[in-house]
Amino acid sequence: MRCLLVYFFCFMVVLTYSQQRMEHAIEYRQKLGFLAAHRGVMAHMPKDLAVAGEFSYVFRTRGFKAYQRVYKFPSYGATLFYGQVGNQELLGNFTGAYGFAELPMVSFRNYRMDFKLGLGLGYNGNPYHPVNNPLNVALATKINGLMCLSIKSSYSFRKNSFNVGLDITHFSNAAWKVPNFGINMPFLSVGYARSLSSVLYFDSYEGDVMTPMCLPYERWLYSATAILSAKQMMPIGGKRFPVYALNLSAKHFFGHKAGLELALDLISKQAILDYQPYIVKSQLDILQVGAYAAYLVPLDRFHFVFGMGAYLRDKFSPEDPMYHRIGARYYLKNGLLLNLTLKTHWARADYLEYGIGYTFNYKSK
Repeated sequence: MRCLLVYFFCFMVVLTYSQQRMEHAIEYRQKLGFLAAHRGVMAHMPKDLAVAGEFSYVFRTRGFKAYQRVYKFPSYGATLFYGQVGNQELLGNFTGAYGFAELPMVSFRNYRMDFKLGLGLGYNGNPYHPVNNPLNVALATKINGLMCLSIKSSYSFRKNSFNVGLDITHFSNAAWKVPNFGINMPFLSVGYARSLSSVLYFDSYEGDVMTPMCLPYERWLYSATAILSAKQMMPIGGKRFPVYALNLSAKHFFGHKAGLELALDLISKQAILDYQPYIVKSQLDILQVGAYAAYLVPLDRFHFVFGMGAYLRDKFSPEDPMYHRIGARYYLKNGLLLNLTLKTHWARADYLEYGIGYTFNYKSK
């Protein structure tokens, strides 16, 4: 989890860094929802309404980079989360922080509808314990990853903005320690935002020189990413095993707002050695090979990743035949990339992928 904290700090700095000529604002959102029991073993857990509040510091772009114009002026920021998530007795209260991006889907005069994605960390002091809290099968650690997906409608006038939204908030430790079925809360939210600086008007920047996109968008890019992680497998109290993986990918962008990634995943999940232990296994036996495709959302150097894959080779099939990936990447000027993605089997986390890679033809003429 220490490594997760380091990566989270780096991504928060990248995501919330305040550039010049941005409008600053603060926002509060009140959220009301419920705990979704997405596994039968969690049927006993939903008891109460999930009630939470979020305080955000927002940076609103105003079109001084090319991608900001293309996306119709997205917003970035950092959010503090606090509340109870649907079972006060078993789960207690949660505190969290995450960086986010809001991408306008509809923008018309004073109204806009945004898609929001946030990634961060959450804390609660009431995890699974075999004696003190054996019924909490959702989370076994105090520190967990936090993810928030939201659709938000806002109406603005002068420096004020009111909004309503539909959120899904997720906490999980990515199988670092079991039990880890994770918790998912659908929320209905209402909020108010107030600008802290003069409201800027888009039309006044039409003649300004914009910073161009940093990545080449007219050709296929080829990358290799080395991934390191760790996970536990059931039963509870078992050993934690390392995960080694290599992702070989080709990606192409269709304009500045969407991209396609096709990849081959080579995965050595050492925990499979402990799966069906009566069978003797070699390192070649446990090698998993997967074919994978993803939808990319590029925000200059920072990209969101949403993908799905299928195992072409999986000799022992310890999990489902298909897997999913959601997360983010950051591309450096020299072709290096930093990767932080969550690999799952449907709603069940497999492991968190910490990776560093290189794009071979990044600077090709």
